[in-house]
Amino acid sequence: MTTAALAACLALAIAPAVCAAPVAPTPARQVQEGVAVAVTRDGARWTADYVFDRDAPIWAFERSALLRETRQPWRLQQWSVETPGVVLERQGTRDLLRAADGGPVPRRVRIAMRPADGDLEADYDPALIFSDGSVALFSDQFDVFSLPNAAAARALPIDLNGIDRDGGPATVTWHDTSGPVLFKGERGDTFTATEAETYVLFGDAKLVETERLATVVDPALPVWIGAEIGDFAPRVADVYASRLGAGAGGRPTVMISWTGPTPGRRSMGGSVLPGLIVMTFEGIGVVERTPEVLAVSRWFIGHESAHFWLGQAVRYEFSRDMWITEGGADLMAIRALSTIDPTYDARGELQKEVDDCIDLSRGQPVATAEARGEHRAYYACGAVWAMAAEGAVRQRGGTDWFDFLKPLIDANRADEVITREEWLSALTSVSRDPSLRLDIQRMLDDGVRDPGAVIGRLFDRTGVGYRLDGDRIVLD
Repeated sequence: MTTAALAACLALAIAPAVCAAPVAPTPARQVQEGVAVAVTRDGARWTADYVFDRDAPIWAFERSALLRETRQPWRLQQWSVETPGVVLERQGTRDLLRAADGGPVPRRVRIAMRPADGDLEADYDPALIFSDGSVALFSDQFDVFSLPNAAAARALPIDLNGIDRDGGPATVTWHDTSGPVLFKGERGDTFTATEAETYVLFGDAKLVETERLATVVDPALPVWIGAEIGDFAPRVADVYASRLGAGAGGRPTVMISWTGPTPGRRSMGGSVLPGLIVMTFEGIGVVERTPEVLAVSRWFIGHESAHFWLGQAVRYEFSRDMWITEGGADLMAIRALSTIDPTYDARGELQKEVDDCIDLSRGQPVATAEARGEHRAYYACGAVWAMAAEGAVRQRGGTDWFDFLKPLIDANRADEVITREEWLSALTSVSRDPSLRLDIQRMLDDGVRDPGAVIGRLFDRTGVGYRLDGDRIVLD
């Protein structure tokens, strides 16, 4: 991901637990019906052996995001089916396995894998490739569910929340013939788990533990990046904890891969899972520690760390609502960095949010940005609406965004979900102005011809300072 597209990195951010014990099947899982997968590395050969628990003409993959740069399916490039009579293809929003003759897929299917770097739209990258040959695989990429026909696959939406599916998460076994694998902070010959929500590391990359962090760092990573993360991540986490209370878990693991000093690139990508922050750096532009690169890397750390509160302690309900966590994490990072470094250019970062929101929402609904591949709209417009909420809080004697966010998180820790309705209702409660939510709903659901004018009215009513430079909103 380029620096210009940095804010579009996943998140689906610091406080999670690390060093969990090896996950063995529980007695319930040992007798549980469901799909089983054995993922094996044998030298340079990678295989995924599926054992299906029923006859079905189609098995669709739960996680079927497209590559960000090409908007093409990554599995069709990295996986090949070795079992005769089985086809891997794309239908609608899903990658799927089907029987070539229209009958049931064989109960046992072998897939050969060629793990490679790949930045996905709004999902976890399937693999992280380390310069020493180590590879980390995202655990949940193997989950599948059965379908009666291709038409059913084509009818599936991008977001499967609320969609009934025939089947559950796969039980996956991980094994490397060359040595132990690293699973949630522990090394062992074999691990088996369902819904692990982690990256499983194959290879010799070392886990280094300190009091505040555990890290797995690519040995070729520029030294300053690892040192900065080790120093800055705990500091930004302290800001979040002091303002929001406990995040999701205890000490985090940070796993950092390095794609190399590619000429003409300065790229940072990341995501967050329970107890784990994953980061990927690439490009000649990040080899040296310059003030500009330092500022971007700190924002990156701040955004990803924020997700341990807004994304892990609580999450959104549907993917179309990711503006709640992504825009909220953007503003969390900006406010945290301003607290740590008084010279940080917060206004400049906020201006980017306003400009991008206007550009990406003109005449089209923000809620459907995912279908257009414009995930940046969720980040930018979510941050703009968070700025309005922050302004409303200040009008009532509060300090900043954290004063709006804390009661919202605390009220939803039990079910771990902040719905769109809960967010908008909190805005109305704080502002005492129901028209604010109406304008945001118009931007979300209908699209507006002139989003700048709508945002200006939001800012007027919530006290966010700006001036007009022609038609452009320029923050004070």
